[in-house]
Amino acid sequence: MAKVKSAFFCQNCGAQSPKWTGKCPSCGEWNTYVEEVIEKEHASSPSWKKASGAARASRPQPIDQVESVALQRIKTADEELNRVLGGGIVPGSLVLIGGEPGIGKSTLLLQIALQLPNLKVLYVSGEESEQQIKMRAERIGIKNNNCFVLSEVGIANVFRQIEELEPQLLVIDSIQTLYSDKVESAAGSISQIRECTAELMKFAKETNTPVFLIGHINKEGAIAGPKVLEHMVDTVLQFEGDRHLVYRILRTTKNRFGAASELGIYEMQGEGLREVKNPSEILISQKDGDVSGVAIAATLEGNRPLLIEIQSLVSPATYGNPQRTSTGFDNKRLSMLLAVLEKRGGFRLGTQDVFLNVAGGLKLDDPAADLAICMAMISSLEEIPVSSKVCFAAEVGLGGEIRAVNRIDGRIMEAEKLGFEAIYVSKFAQRAIEGKKFKIAVRQFGRIHEVISDLFG
Repeated sequence: MAKVKSAFFCQNCGAQSPKWTGKCPSCGEWNTYVEEVIEKEHASSPSWKKASGAARASRPQPIDQVESVALQRIKTADEELNRVLGGGIVPGSLVLIGGEPGIGKSTLLLQIALQLPNLKVLYVSGEESEQQIKMRAERIGIKNNNCFVLSEVGIANVFRQIEELEPQLLVIDSIQTLYSDKVESAAGSISQIRECTAELMKFAKETNTPVFLIGHINKEGAIAGPKVLEHMVDTVLQFEGDRHLVYRILRTTKNRFGAASELGIYEMQGEGLREVKNPSEILISQKDGDVSGVAIAATLEGNRPLLIEIQSLVSPATYGNPQRTSTGFDNKRLSMLLAVLEKRGGFRLGTQDVFLNVAGGLKLDDPAADLAICMAMISSLEEIPVSSKVCFAAEVGLGGEIRAVNRIDGRIMEAEKLGFEAIYVSKFAQRAIEGKKFKIAVRQFGRIHEVISDLFG
């Protein structure tokens, strides 16, 4: 037996210390160190061995002599996932998916596994039995004899089955349930997560097999375990949405093989997750007529333009200090826009309660939504509705100026496709759209009071 010893690990960043400390020197968090029993690894007994024997030792070589290899991505039947991953699954990649309990992570990955009939897929679950997985597969309604399921938590046993089956895609549900015999701490601890992920990463790179990991999240919404887990994997996806609503959002937060800001939208149904081909239509609510306090923002998520409905309610404060509440938008930026409207627009908002909501459950951080948010608040304050055939795509500066945003032509074409009659943009975006013809009316302004005068008189 190897010598057994204990060490202290930070539950936030995974830093190791021989003794307990109140404040982590790496991340600065307090009271995050927990003692765990660890065992020194046997240098000659890795959990994963290549079938051909010992791996070849790497040697340095000049960068211009490195052979360039085109990425042959695996295309799935799920176009939303292909977009989020940057064009498809990269062989040998390690992908981590996190999200709230019950949001649909297991359903999404089982659905993807069943939609790949030409690949041998192994779905390993440490949380459900084979019978439970079968019940979910029957609900999804896709038959695939090339999809194998395994209920196991020991990573050594998982690798034994992998050597026999030789799958072309591996799904682990979830990384927090796996444990390695090399480490004596409990499953889900810092040591176990780091060790199991390292072994799976070695397997993925040596065999060129893509691996999907499902990760639990903590109460703050971050993926549970050490932060080094997110650094080790190639791609980190976040599955978001309210369990009480039907729409789910798959967002990229890290991607070594594509853009790190892509977004996919799904609709949760009884038979699984359905792709939403045109999310702009579902993010704009259907109304009988124009309502005050509502404006449409032409935003951008990754390479995809989205038209999102901004809802605002401004009313006199009844109890003391006025409230500033926003859902899906940064509260500090909301306060900044209110200050701009009061200083540059002349509106008395210091005594008003302001409530802001981004429809569809999205979290909006695109500055191009600034102008739509300002117009929604003024519309609610003045009780004058903004036409539902008008949208906005511009940033608002502290001086009250209307600033240009990127990819303005894509936003205009999306608004045109959905039948909008006019879009308000910055006059400084003229260079980005000159020479292009649009059916929609592009109205350009330089100051926020000019837009207010044009809309509300």
